Amino acid sequence: MGQLDVKQLKSPKDKALYIHHLVKDLEVLDIMLKKGMIEEEPIRIGAEQEFCLVTEDYFPNKNSVEVLNEINDEHFTTEIGKYNLEINSDPLVLKGKCFSKLHSELKDLLSKAESVAKEKDSKIILTGILPTLRLKHISEEYMTDKPRYHVLNKSLKHTRREHFNIHIKGVDELNLIHDCVMLEACNTSFQTHLQIHPKEFVDKYNWSQAIAAPVLATCANSPVLFGRELWAETRIALFTQSIDTRANSLIHNEKQSRVNFGADWERGSVADIFRDHISRFRSLLTSNEYDDSLELLEQGKIPKLRALQLHNGTVYKWNRVCYGVGGGKPHLRIECRYIPSGPTLKDEIANMVFWVGLMKGQPNKYKDTHLKMDFKDVKNNFFKAARNGMETQFKWNNKLVTPKALILNELLPLSKQGLEKAGVDLKDIEEYLQIIERRVHSYNGAEWMVKNYRNMQKTKTNFEALQDITAYMHKHQLNTPTVDTWEDLNAEKNLKYKTNLIVKHNMNTNILVVDENDSLELVSNIMKWKKIHHVPVINTKKELTGLLTWTDLIKLGNKELKLCVRDVMTKDLITISQESPLEDAKHLMNTYDINCLPVVRNKKILGIITSSDF
Repeated sequence: MGQLDVKQLKSPKDKALYIHHLVKDLEVLDIMLKKGMIEEEPIRIGAEQEFCLVTEDYFPNKNSVEVLNEINDEHFTTEIGKYNLEINSDPLVLKGKCFSKLHSELKDLLSKAESVAKEKDSKIILTGILPTLRLKHISEEYMTDKPRYHVLNKSLKHTRREHFNIHIKGVDELNLIHDCVMLEACNTSFQTHLQIHPKEFVDKYNWSQAIAAPVLATCANSPVLFGRELWAETRIALFTQSIDTRANSLIHNEKQSRVNFGADWERGSVADIFRDHISRFRSLLTSNEYDDSLELLEQGKIPKLRALQLHNGTVYKWNRVCYGVGGGKPHLRIECRYIPSGPTLKDEIANMVFWVGLMKGQPNKYKDTHLKMDFKDVKNNFFKAARNGMETQFKWNNKLVTPKALILNELLPLSKQGLEKAGVDLKDIEEYLQIIERRVHSYNGAEWMVKNYRNMQKTKTNFEALQDITAYMHKHQLNTPTVDTWEDLNAEKNLKYKTNLIVKHNMNTNILVVDENDSLELVSNIMKWKKIHHVPVINTKKELTGLLTWTDLIKLGNKELKLCVRDVMTKDLITISQESPLEDAKHLMNTYDINCLPVVRNKKILGIITSSDF
């Protein structure tokens, strides 16, 4: 989605013109492949580093354009969220110290971003999903003010014709109906690019699919969204559902989500992969920047295939086929999109080294992967890795294996051989692959976060715990220690930051809610059994209509327990927003001489805050 000048594809005239250019681009790609015009060597690598911008107390900060303008560096660009930016690295030839050079380049660029952010009372965070995200951060108010994002949002909503339904079930459960594509902004990736020899492309692509699960398992880093513990790599489920143009997966025009792993092994040529995408997914956008690609080719010029690239930018496969032109030469590459950002820059480079080494180290026994592995096993492996990370089993060569055994016994040696064969410096190979090996023996980012989140929940609210985790990640993200060596988080000892306390810091979300038509006798007993003094009451629309307190029951005595809750509950409620300053909650309680405030959003109960919560 890199083109700036885009518009929604609506009129028959626009559609006809766009399809004409799209088909012609495919014909030209076929010609270039047959004539051997696609660059075969040298092989290059590259990366897209996405990161978050946060306030001094680690909440999303919607100042990305302001920070970007101040950075004033062509390596940086916007993302869909006002709290996200992206760095596009320079392409590097795959040899020598290319990975340590990339590490150094990205560290300098991130340090530059951190320095500018600091001037704007902000910080940068490398993380797959920012732990401190709240529902308000996925509203259109937080969408970057660039036409292409709003056009994409409008096009997806028009195609879907109903809200996006997000349902992810892990240890906790997230069930959310949302009205725009801003959920995409929750995902922050470290997208890795590897140039591929055109004659090897389809086989290499299939191999990239086969190895996706073990690579994902070792680098999972996104277990928490909106305070809920979900998948080891929640980005996989979230991104799939947040860009899904299907209202019903049984409708046959698009049986796959636009974010997908694939339906089968690829066959034929790279052009056939593009044809399959065009056949399955209707075009959403058009542009005024088309060229006559065939005419350019006949003139001896290299076409950019703008129409094809525009369509490809709206199909988000986890391993994506890419065509590009660099230095006046066309090339093909695979973009690995499932690797998350963070938790440290060095972890990211290690993930990239492991993946590139595996791609280059594909042994003869895994050539023609599509003839030797069942695609459904490979696809199932990928989603098991996303859900459970290293705590799963894979079907590999018709045998069940753990990620640990597969990575240590087979994949790490293959990766090392591939890197050595490509001429990568031995010191680079050892330094980065050792990180993967240590991580397999200890823990990855997801495991570290879950362990510390659970520990901190014993003494802090979820909100406070996630704030401290984010602060710890910020402290260590550009330093040498990788996540496999991180100690358990001790917020009081290691972290110091000022925060403006809001109601969400202290409110209790683990509450019981009753219906206004419930039996008073039942509810009074529930309150005794659970030793609770305040119960929010809702109606059939799930709206807050009252509050039943222990004081109400004491006043009533045992005489009228056959009544309904609505007959006794307090109806004239004083409520508060979760975003309100904590001092406002104290003031309201003191002013109205009450011990409990329901916390509401759009008449719906989110939690309560009581005098004991202070």
